[in-house]
Amino acid sequence: MAPTDYPLTPDVLIVGAGVAGAMAAESLARRGRSVLMLEAGPRIARDAIVADWRRSADTHFMAPYPNPPHAPAPRPTEWGEHLIQTGPDPYNQQYVRAVGGTTWHWAAATWRFLPNDFRLNSLYGVGRDWPLSYDDLEAYYLEAETRMGVAGSNDEAAASPDTVLAPRSAPYPMDELPLSYMDRTIAEALNPHGFQMLTEPVARNNRIYDGRPPCCGANNCMPICPIGAMYNGIHGVEAAEAAGARVEPDAVVTFVELDAEGVAQAVLFRRPDGAEWRVAARQIVLAANGIETPRLMLLSAQETAPEGIGNATDQVGRYLMDHPGTSVVFDMPEPVWPGRGPQEMTSILRWRDGEFRSRYAAKKLHLWNASSVAGIVDEKVEEGLTGAELRETVRDLASRRCAINNFHEQLPLARNRLTLSDSQTDGLGLARPEIWWEVGDYVRDSARHSAEVYREIVDILGAELVSVDDGSDGFANNNHIMGGTIMGTDPETSVVDADCRVHGTENLWVASSSVFPSSACVNSTLTIAALSLRLADTVELRLRAAN
Repeated sequence: MAPTDYPLTPDVLIVGAGVAGAMAAESLARRGRSVLMLEAGPRIARDAIVADWRRSADTHFMAPYPNPPHAPAPRPTEWGEHLIQTGPDPYNQQYVRAVGGTTWHWAAATWRFLPNDFRLNSLYGVGRDWPLSYDDLEAYYLEAETRMGVAGSNDEAAASPDTVLAPRSAPYPMDELPLSYMDRTIAEALNPHGFQMLTEPVARNNRIYDGRPPCCGANNCMPICPIGAMYNGIHGVEAAEAAGARVEPDAVVTFVELDAEGVAQAVLFRRPDGAEWRVAARQIVLAANGIETPRLMLLSAQETAPEGIGNATDQVGRYLMDHPGTSVVFDMPEPVWPGRGPQEMTSILRWRDGEFRSRYAAKKLHLWNASSVAGIVDEKVEEGLTGAELRETVRDLASRRCAINNFHEQLPLARNRLTLSDSQTDGLGLARPEIWWEVGDYVRDSARHSAEVYREIVDILGAELVSVDDGSDGFANNNHIMGGTIMGTDPETSVVDADCRVHGTENLWVASSSVFPSSACVNSTLTIAALSLRLADTVELRLRAAN
């Protein structure tokens, strides 16, 4: 049966309704453009997610979110149910397929990349350079911070070199949130030793901003901010809708039609019941994540693109990256009361940039501010403690137990890639994504150094070491899916150009971390947002030129 024609031909069709799609949609809708967003997952409500989290027996952060058969996503209790792992290291990523996207649950860290992060190969002889510079993005970083409501330390920004914090043309929209007693105590101990422990910029309100309340310190940022003080992609979607954009949930895009001249004509999408629709548009933006975007491009193999859209040189799906992490757990000598306030507020930036990047990965270390009661109870019950002794031990250790985690910069390796399974399909009959991925020696060497740093930190704090991780038993995946459709000037080695337009096409764009040609060592969301705003400006110019 032929697909049903959708009753609207928008100026811009956006595939995906997360932070990337929302930023582009709002920007274009404000200019009077007709914008349609197609989201694979359902529309969800904050109060329902909070309620589901409270009654869930599972403690992982995906537990309260729906995982419908028509739009499956990886989950910690079901690794391998969506992503098929074939490589030496697991690429176990988590993401939310719903209106608003994965920023429904995140730590809200909104770091800018450093100027040197865009010139990794030129400066250090490893990895790849970006085909644009920090200066090309600075104004868009500022706009994204304003839309999201970023709180940060303007004093620290002014006092820090460009190898620690990126230069700014204007202050943060809001001053930093007050730090917890734990954060202050540990920073005061480490900074005299040169650790550069600074306040994280976060998309979290310290006052009423954009109609949202200030942070209440619930310590529940992940999996869900219960009051909406933290920016989520749903806020961007709602802003886009207020500007005139239209959103279709439960609309799984399965195919992008491309004519012989490289013009994207339309997309096909399916409803959960299997009904198929066709939407034509003047400009098409793929704003799914680093898994679903290259997957869709490969699923769109056709006569004019037999290996998939943008894949004439076998680049789609390659260069997958994350921020592989290690950690240290320790007991402070005195109570510091972790678990008060936001879950992540300070980071150690001493190894963010420098000549060492020619040999091993840059990294950001961050203090994790969460209660450890449940883990300590399990640990002590296993040791045989019961009754009053158990209660007193848990009360004592929970006030002192801390953890520091990190993000290691991963190099873009061509062999780390996504392909389509030739034998396994999802609930709609679409080929499942197959991943071959390895961490690489660049990260492993840095992780061994990280373990030395962790031990030094524990010694300075006078703390008792509980555990330290050097990567030899594996790495934490941090769900920062990057690569898969990377940007570059040469179509032989990249998928999109500096404007995020797919090579060989006229009107097909990618708004996603999948375009990153390098990963840096900080959270990717703000850079995704900045690139999406820049892309929206470019698309607007194309639309004007065509009129």
